Amino acid sequence: MGRHTPRGRRPVCRPGWRPRRQPCEQGLSAMSGKVIHTGQAIVDLVMDVAAVPQPGADVFARNAATEVGGGYNVMAAARREGAHVVYAGGHGSGPLGDLIRHKLEAEGIEMFHPPHPELDSGFCVALIDDTAERTFISTVGAEGALPADAHDTVQVDKVDVVYVTGYSLHHPANAAALARFLTRVGGTAPVVVDASPVIGDVPTATLDLVVQAATVWTVNEREARILLERVDPSTAAADLTADKVASRLAAALDALVLVRVGAKGCWVAQAGSEPVLVPGIDVKAVDTNGAGDAHTGVLCANMCLGRDLVESVRRANVAAGIAVTRRGPATSPDSTEIDAALSR
Repeated sequence: MGRHTPRGRRPVCRPGWRPRRQPCEQGLSAMSGKVIHTGQAIVDLVMDVAAVPQPGADVFARNAATEVGGGYNVMAAARREGAHVVYAGGHGSGPLGDLIRHKLEAEGIEMFHPPHPELDSGFCVALIDDTAERTFISTVGAEGALPADAHDTVQVDKVDVVYVTGYSLHHPANAAALARFLTRVGGTAPVVVDASPVIGDVPTATLDLVVQAATVWTVNEREARILLERVDPSTAAADLTADKVASRLAAALDALVLVRVGAKGCWVAQAGSEPVLVPGIDVKAVDTNGAGDAHTGVLCANMCLGRDLVESVRRANVAAGIAVTRRGPATSPDSTEIDAALSR
């Protein structure tokens, strides 16, 4: 996959970006759209361990919990920030699917599809070690078995935000449904792509299609380097600082790029401009599981709510910072907590 050339007209996010309709005097909610989540909600079996065991070894977890996670983390973060959220992904008809639906309903998240009639939802074993780093082993259930026409009747308006995760691109059925959807709605509304840890394994043809539709990419440093070497193979990404990676990615992808750098904040880059570091907050992390999800969910919510880009990223940084001080996958704060942190 080589360097990408500029494409046709799409909604482009700039530092002062707002949706095409402007907020009216009654407040942000008067013009807000919805976050359309095309990813996968699953169940997480979360275990705290001193360290991930070596092959053949056996360790005991200090704590264990069963939580709804995966795409739910992003949706919960967006909903707590005040956005209308629609889950356009799959969910199963067994006990895991029941648990997911219960959590979505409790959070006020709308479900577009009925349960899969034959499959239950998948689950993930999440190991959190003493450095707060996380390691995942996942199964695939109903959330990875969407029919090709699954998104044909999903309505997208220009003030909406479409969320895409790299995990969807890893599932052949979901990738086919997403390709059909993005071909239909591309250029209608901003498309935010959360690359995810599996971005290096996404088939090239699928990645090419998503690159054509995406207006915003959000990545951590590891994902940024993997993605850069895929879209611009001439670059040795390992030798570059995070800001340079962000800048080169923005040029190669012809899109706004956010590179999350932990407590330091987030680099914001777009082609033709110097990258900007929006600072994060200093906290003691106890669990990084779901930090990127909190960041992306709050970002998408603020894009829908009409806030400008820098303010949206600043609020997302605060959400991620608070999230890592709490144990569990869906620990994003609500909007009042973010407001309070920003007022200090």
